[in-house]
This record gives sequence, C-alpha cells and structure tokens, in this order.
Amino acid sequence: MSENANPVQTMDSQRVWELLSELPYGRLAVQAAGLVDIFPVNHVVSHRRLFFRTAQGTKLASLVVNNHVAFEVDRVRDGHVESAVVHGRARRLETRAELEAAEQLPLQQWAPTEKFHFVVLEPDDATGREFTLGSDPA
Repeated sequence: MSENANPVQTMDSQRVWELLSELPYGRLAVQAAGLVDIFPVNHVVSHRRLFFRTAQGTKLASLVVNNHVAFEVDRVRDGHVESAVVHGRARRLETRAELEAAEQLPLQQWAPTEKFHFVVLEPDDATGREFTLGSDPA
C-alpha cells in the first residue's frame, strides 16, 4: 500500500478468495425470528464456495428459516489488517453426490463434537479490505 493512497484499500476478487482460502476459521452471521446471531465456524473453500459442517441446533435451524447469510474472516499480522466478507445463501447438502464430494474436502473440526450436516454457502458477492493499523490522522 502506498503512503499517499487511501489508507483503506479494496481487495480484488482474486485476493478476497485467496484470503478466504488461507484462513480456516471465520464467522457466520445468520438472521431468524428477528434476531441476528454469529457463529464461529471452520470452513474450506472449493470452487469459490464455502463449506462447513454443523450439528443439529440453532445454526442449522436458522439456515432453514432464512438462508441469506454473511460470512467473515480477518487477519491482523505485523500491524496489517485484512478482512473479507461473503454474502450469499447457505443450504444443507442433501444429495448423495454432494455429500460424497463434501466428504473429500479437508474440513478440520474445531470443537470435538459430532457434526453430521454439511452446509455450502453459495456467494452472491465477496468483498475485502486491507489497511495498516495507525493512529487518527487528525
């Protein structure tokens, strides 16, 4: 980033998907029954779609009620911040072909719980920003 440029830079699409692929943990935002909730999830990117596993519960129930979601990852390293957000629709995988393909993905569990449901987030858009930490310029 240039010192004279806008301190907040917009990432191009390729860099957004690289960041989403590099960072295995993110946050899934869902809305159901008038409430917004955020869940930490581990994920994997395949063909510009995000996949994760989940157990039966609030997260999965929320996706059934309203499948419009947002997903965010961020990284702070050496005073440099990168953040990517995906908006799209999430759905539970159900066909045998989808489930067999998902079983081959390198999804690592975060919590030692049984998660029987695969979910895919089909993106409508993916954006990212980056900047260097600093003080107020005023």
